[in-house]
Amino acid sequence: MELDLGAIRTQINGIDEQLARLFEERMRLVCQVADYKIGVGKAVLDPERERQNLERVGGYLESPQDSQDMREILSHIMAISRRREYQMLAEHGKDEPSGFSMVEELPQEGRRVAYAGVEGGFGYEAAVGFSGGQGELFSVPNHGAVLQAVEEGRAGYGVLPIENSSAGAVTDVYDSLLRFDVCLVAQMSLPVVHCLLGVPGASLEDIRQVHSHPQALMQCAPYLARHPQWEQVPESNTAASAKMVAEWGNRSQAAVASQAAASLYGLQVLASSIQKSCDNTTRFVIVTKEKLYRREASKLCLCLECRHETGSLYRMLSHFAYNGLNLTQIESRPIPGRNWEYRFFVDVEGNLQDPGVRNALMGLREETALCRILGNC
Repeated sequence: MELDLGAIRTQINGIDEQLARLFEERMRLVCQVADYKIGVGKAVLDPERERQNLERVGGYLESPQDSQDMREILSHIMAISRRREYQMLAEHGKDEPSGFSMVEELPQEGRRVAYAGVEGGFGYEAAVGFSGGQGELFSVPNHGAVLQAVEEGRAGYGVLPIENSSAGAVTDVYDSLLRFDVCLVAQMSLPVVHCLLGVPGASLEDIRQVHSHPQALMQCAPYLARHPQWEQVPESNTAASAKMVAEWGNRSQAAVASQAAASLYGLQVLASSIQKSCDNTTRFVIVTKEKLYRREASKLCLCLECRHETGSLYRMLSHFAYNGLNLTQIESRPIPGRNWEYRFFVDVEGNLQDPGVRNALMGLREETALCRILGNC
């Protein structure tokens, strides 16, 4: 007998209508549960009750596949129910304070600004751009030293590269952020133009070694690959590499650094714009010890750790989708001492004053192993 597709679809539509009305009734009851929890201070998430619900409802069905699918559907419904409860808690002022204070503008006067490397490097240029000439700049050897200077109060602000459009994340900065009590308060992007620098009178034929930061070498990989006879030597900083080459005075040594570094250290530009991307850009973040955020801040930076169980990453990310928050970046890093477990650094559009942000944070705090606000830029 030939199937009547239209008739089948009509039946499905009828079932969908019943499901919609049942869902509406379920959410009405969920709101009553939320009112009760608000009154007695009970936590929203009850993992054991949810587990029992999934087992009970899955047991109503004979087909193993239908049972599994029903558990998945109910799991989604319970997640939606929790987020509705979080929303109601936030509306009643029961959400946890962020611990951050809002300011109109970041205080600048008298604040020292730390950057990694030496004068003439991209970190130095970013520090100049952030301070606008109002603060005293000083250099430290590496990114960890920038964070330490800020935490200890020797610097009011620190400038750190966090991401490059060609080479990706600056992983040691991500790994260091949780080790220090600092807050991200601003960000800026700096166009990066790499040059091959040598001592005066040197030529490309003289070069035997090229020194620079690993990220810079990576960003210039196609150009450097055309010269396989050159040994690539990773260093701590681009400008520091230029300074070393200038001090050595050896025609066989070259550095990948900026035009500004060439002028500062008296080097010759042997080749300009050697990066693989013509729009190569590095994003820098500004850190301080005070937990501040500007009224106009629009990017929330978080560090999150999932519980090591099925579906935990999905549930974590669902809080952003439910609250209409645009996730702009997610970077995973291994957790030291815990094989095959990862923490996630997440950037989301939003401000700590936004109701959707507050609602998402409430759910994330309760349903993740770690939820730390790194800052609101």
